[in-house]
Amino acid sequence: MGKKSGKILVVDDNVDVLFALKLLLKKNFAEIVTEENPERIPDLVSNNDFDVILLDMNFTKDAISGKEGFYWLDKILEIDPSAVVIFITAYGDVENAVKAIKLGAVDFINKPWQNEKLIATVSAAYKLRLSRLEIDSLKEKQTGYKAILDQPFGDFIGTSSGMIKVFETIKKVAKTDASVLILGENGTGKELVARSLHKHSARKDEVMINVDLGALTDTLFESELFGHVKGAYTDAKIDRPGRFEIASGGTLFLDEIGNLSLPLQSKLLTVLERREVTRLGSNKARPIDIRLICATNMPIQQLIKEGKFREDLLYRINTVEIHIPPLRERSEDISLLAEHFLKVYAQKYKKRIKEISSATHKKLLQYSWPGNVRELQHAIERAVIMADTNVLQPFDFHLSNNRDTVDELELENYNLEEVEKIIILKVLKKHRGNISSAAKELGLTRTSLYRRLEKYDL
Repeated sequence: MGKKSGKILVVDDNVDVLFALKLLLKKNFAEIVTEENPERIPDLVSNNDFDVILLDMNFTKDAISGKEGFYWLDKILEIDPSAVVIFITAYGDVENAVKAIKLGAVDFINKPWQNEKLIATVSAAYKLRLSRLEIDSLKEKQTGYKAILDQPFGDFIGTSSGMIKVFETIKKVAKTDASVLILGENGTGKELVARSLHKHSARKDEVMINVDLGALTDTLFESELFGHVKGAYTDAKIDRPGRFEIASGGTLFLDEIGNLSLPLQSKLLTVLERREVTRLGSNKARPIDIRLICATNMPIQQLIKEGKFREDLLYRINTVEIHIPPLRERSEDISLLAEHFLKVYAQKYKKRIKEISSATHKKLLQYSWPGNVRELQHAIERAVIMADTNVLQPFDFHLSNNRDTVDELELENYNLEEVEKIIILKVLKKHRGNISSAAKELGLTRTSLYRRLEKYDL
């Protein structure tokens, strides 16, 4: 005999009925909860996941209208819209049965009942509950997909030896479920590596979910990653799955993992070790099945030495490490990438720009690109938009404020905007383009810093 499953709630004011039903149902289901006081229904349904609820239709002596049962049915469905309720009554009639079904019950049983028929009815209701839960899970995931999956994606290009090594590693690792840690400066294409790993994996037909850990506050971390139930905190109006649940079956990409505080690292490690999550406000653990990919632009080994990153967490996330070289170390890819982005943005903005002049290529090669491929992409996009000719010329690119020489810049005037611009450049260079670290030192939010970068065209 297979392992029993299913949690059943029986609510009836007759203790003999409760005893008889418990004896009968426990032969087929894992757990039977009985309750003679209907006033406890809200608390029971709120704090338990019942697969089937057997509900008496009349609790007041000599009552036959069924109004009490209908009232409690409404309360149950208000708490759990997917609840499966079967009415039990000694005064069953066609009219009440039809009304019960219309109000949300799934079936109707008369007292006294036939044991075989009751078992069959409850078993069918249990299967219905499982189907409803599966549908709800799919709906939750679909909602999560719509909110999360609109992610930018660009082509992953390179012929340099450094990039060939990256491509070869991806080819070897992608088909496995091994955890991967991607290391590289901002703008080098860590997300593109993650997407390539997913695209060539056995999970390619499932979803890949991205989480920017650098953008999450400590208070939002658990809710975003693990989910929450209604009422878990003030603004929790509905049950919501976390990114782990949404990504289950597919790939979860945790970007900027080096920014996690030690307490959050501990919580993440627990989830990865147990392969299950518990939503905020709930005691129910939910199994997860993910392929984990992480990335950081921070010196992870140095963080471990300084006691800022857990070594046991590193072992969990870096079965394989992939290092992406910065653009300045693969200069042979610059012209290739520039030509590619030219085609992309000329088509996007309907501009008849077909080439980049040799003088422009020279200028692009001489620049150190501290913002890496992302900075090059932005520079080409802006040049395409602003260009007045069919060939991109050096004057279409504003790269004179090379961040490599910013330390030598002297203040020639005390214009506040110019001063702010120079300070931002210095701090960005100090933190090697790390937006989160630079924003923290400048006393700004990431959003505020991004606005200034756009304002000064940095």
